[in-house]
Amino acid sequence: MSRVESLLRSMTIEEKIGQLNLVTAGQTVTGPVVHVETTAEIRAGRVGGVFNLWGREAMAAAQKLAAEGTRLGVPLFFGLDILHGHRTIFPIPLAEAGAFDPLLWERTARVAAIEAAHEGVSLTFAPMLDVARDPRWGRIAEGPGEDPLVAVKMAEAKIRGFQDRALEAPTSIAATAKHFCAYGAATAGRDYAAVDVSERALHEIYLPPFRAAVEAGCAAIMPGFNSLAGVPMTAHARLLREYLRRDLGFDGVIISDYTAIAELIEHGVAGDLTDAAALALRAGVDMDMMSMAYVRRLPEALARGLVDLADVDAAARRVLLLKERLGLFDDPYRSIAAGEYSRAAHRELARDAARRSITLLSNDDILPLSADVRRIAVIGPLADARAEMLGPWYSAGAAEDCVTILEGLRFALPNCEVVFHAGAGIEDDDASGIAPACDMAAGADVIVLCLGEAEKMSGEAASRAMIGLPGRQRELAERILATGVPVVALLSSGRPLAVSWLVERARAVLATWFLGDMAGHAIADVLTGRYNPSARLAVTWPREVGQIPIFYASRSTGRPWNADNRYTSRYLDLPVEPLFPFGHGLSYSHVVLSNLRVAPSDISADGTVEIVIDAQNIGAFETEETIFVFVRDVVASIARPLMELKGWVKIVFSPGESRTVALTLSADSFSFPDENMKPKIEPGQFEILVGLDADRKNLLATVLNITST
Repeated sequence: MSRVESLLRSMTIEEKIGQLNLVTAGQTVTGPVVHVETTAEIRAGRVGGVFNLWGREAMAAAQKLAAEGTRLGVPLFFGLDILHGHRTIFPIPLAEAGAFDPLLWERTARVAAIEAAHEGVSLTFAPMLDVARDPRWGRIAEGPGEDPLVAVKMAEAKIRGFQDRALEAPTSIAATAKHFCAYGAATAGRDYAAVDVSERALHEIYLPPFRAAVEAGCAAIMPGFNSLAGVPMTAHARLLREYLRRDLGFDGVIISDYTAIAELIEHGVAGDLTDAAALALRAGVDMDMMSMAYVRRLPEALARGLVDLADVDAAARRVLLLKERLGLFDDPYRSIAAGEYSRAAHRELARDAARRSITLLSNDDILPLSADVRRIAVIGPLADARAEMLGPWYSAGAAEDCVTILEGLRFALPNCEVVFHAGAGIEDDDASGIAPACDMAAGADVIVLCLGEAEKMSGEAASRAMIGLPGRQRELAERILATGVPVVALLSSGRPLAVSWLVERARAVLATWFLGDMAGHAIADVLTGRYNPSARLAVTWPREVGQIPIFYASRSTGRPWNADNRYTSRYLDLPVEPLFPFGHGLSYSHVVLSNLRVAPSDISADGTVEIVIDAQNIGAFETEETIFVFVRDVVASIARPLMELKGWVKIVFSPGESRTVALTLSADSFSFPDENMKPKIEPGQFEILVGLDADRKNLLATVLNITST
């Protein structure tokens, strides 16, 4: 008999239910304040895991209560939200997605796992895999952006990084794929709001990243707060029990989000906490995070026949098996064996990740900065805002470890006079600093204008109806632009911002997002030309809020947009095109593509095709370019998106270098869900579109035929 089965036989019902209880230690706040006496609950055997706790001493003390102070000595696991670093903070996931580099995504997750495991963390509530197409939603900052293929690749990379080759290894931590599913489609971009998407959208857009996570071996999955077509995900038996467990074969732990089980009452599907506990357990939720519904009400639910003891046993078994996989039964204090690490090396990776996450949105030949520049005015509330560089969900990161934009520029340009004035606050209504900032800026050769959001304006519970610049920042920018001094604008944010007016007037605009510890050095590297920007947008940037949701992979319509025809899909008062398309990003060089071809031009439904294109760097800088491959199914039984991303290639080009670039696709890449949501390949003509972004006007096209045999 296995250790887990033997342990289950020895447990009382209360002890089994205790394993299903996940409570916060309160070292950081990640949800509504719920008062739970954690120490007493652990001693009573009523806790299976603790989250929001880190540090060797604190974790060892809590583990001792469980491993040495309870009847059976079952150890705890320790969880924490580690979205973009633990001690070393990397760019937010939405920014890092713009690198389009799965190896980078894996490396930053690996470093985060090493640092977290060193302090006793054994499970992270990451990666966040919500495809999101509405930048009003604050949690767009935490994920891979708008495209399901990018989300799939990020899922695979992050899980490899967190879990490494074996969960029991002292530097591995269990990954939790979240938020299952379609949470990114929240109504009106309001966090926690209901979701109502088609079954087709579910299978084409929102489920693929979670399928990839399961196939990559993720240890846990967290359902979202949202309801889906009227069914809260925490009680969604069809998707949790049938799709995840039965269809995908997921055998890991399903963990509720913070107080989500109790919230089934507010959703209107449970009459009281007992009903809520029963609904969640029957749906397949193994662990209750902070509702206390399982420990307080499952005994009653069992007595009333609302749940079966077999359901409790199955959930407890999965929790215990995870602990066994983590090696906790053999080494409850696994942090002691985690060893030391090089913080300097981790910070160097953070710098590289940060500069590879900066997107150059526009540039009127002002960047890189000329060596002749002698006086730079750094203006704006984000210029010397150390804590804001962290962004949301900075875990155990510390503001004092951050390099500000001002510091980065002064370090990079020791022979240049770099002056600073905030000019205005990020959110407040105080305009008294605008005039002094303009006076300071007037005598500069270049103004670096640092605008954007506070870190608290992105992430959970941080939706914004208006995604322009908050506070008096637009007024500050307008006044600075009016000085006539060339302006380079930097946008620190967790979402795309509606700033078309700024793009039209500034000499250059960069999306610098929230870049983490090494933000200032990374930005200085890019502005001075020490690093040629290479990031591309993983999310479409709207001109105005009225275009939202906006994304490149929209479906065809019977009346496609035509500027000369009123009765087509258009706005009266705004172009339909975004400010910047998915994949947009400039560099200090320029790559041109030519001679697109496919071989063979006809393939069978089980064949493969090689897509080949010639590329040349016609600029004077070495550059790293991302070349995207999109597909359009010209005629299908179900209307397909106008374009679907099927792959990308990253190539480093020397100045003047020409390369032939190839990417191979199997026929499976041309499939789509049929009426039963099963993959289907229909014979016919497919457009192959290749280019540097998702703007149809910029893409080269050719045709592939798929035959019926």
